[in-house]
Amino acid sequence: MKLQEIANIIGTEFSGEDVEITGMNTLKDATENELSFVSNAKYVKDIAISNAAAIIVDEKTKEYVPDGCVALVVDNPYWSMAILSKSFAPLIEDDELPHAEIGEGSKVSEKAEIANGAKIGKNCTILAHVYIGAEAVIGDNTIIYPNVTVYRDCMIGSDCIIHSNTAIGADGFGFATNKLGQHKKIYQNGNVVIEDDVEIGSNVSVDRAVFGSTLIKTGVRIDNLVQIGHNCEIGEYSVFVAQSGSAGSTKMGRNVVVGGQSAFAGHLNIAPFSTFAARSGITNDIKESGKTFGGFPLLEQRTWLKLQVKIARLLK
Repeated sequence: MKLQEIANIIGTEFSGEDVEITGMNTLKDATENELSFVSNAKYVKDIAISNAAAIIVDEKTKEYVPDGCVALVVDNPYWSMAILSKSFAPLIEDDELPHAEIGEGSKVSEKAEIANGAKIGKNCTILAHVYIGAEAVIGDNTIIYPNVTVYRDCMIGSDCIIHSNTAIGADGFGFATNKLGQHKKIYQNGNVVIEDDVEIGSNVSVDRAVFGSTLIKTGVRIDNLVQIGHNCEIGEYSVFVAQSGSAGSTKMGRNVVVGGQSAFAGHLNIAPFSTFAARSGITNDIKESGKTFGGFPLLEQRTWLKLQVKIARLLK
């Protein structure tokens, strides 16, 4: 889209070159042909290093937009970004894409549906009622059990196993809210990338990214009924036990072990080799590797156990 068309959609004006915009992205990742936005003061520092062609800002932050980058000034940048995200959302299916490619030795059930543009590697097993979306990629030797859905553009590596009723690449839970309390959907235009040797249980949801990728790294093991939010990064060989989950944009190092019904707040950084006992509530960064935690508010596991003993004694 031309920048002038974008300005018309979000109801603003601009001065500068009417360049072609190919997509939306974060300030750090945007290219010279992409648009970005600032909706939180903590990201103002990233404006100066952004390569974005244009940035949606409010009156308070427009002064930080450097020369050569177009400032699109609006009252609520997050709301305007949500409105605009729909314009850059890809087609759910595209009949103009080439027919799906199926690798040598792969067995695809006649009851499975493979959309145009999808690619399936060698020696895969795709069982009944699986749906593989447009331009999704499946590596070699991967098994996908019945009723799994892999949304468009998502990538699954080699030697993976995905069990029944799991959804890879559904939209993350993202929306903007205005002063009247109305909600506007943010179209999730990124994808999910699952690396090699990952096993995912049944009834798991791994949400696609707003921009970029939700990333499940090599060797991860995910139990049944787990939720991974948009833009999360799960480190190599990490383990998620049933009914645990993470809000969006939390990043975990390798070999993190998450007990059942534990939950992570969003935008956290978790040190590698951290362990969380069942029903842990994690609301802050974990900076030191190799520790075991439990409870809510979160404490080191030994401290939490001692506290429970003391509380029990008070009740006698």
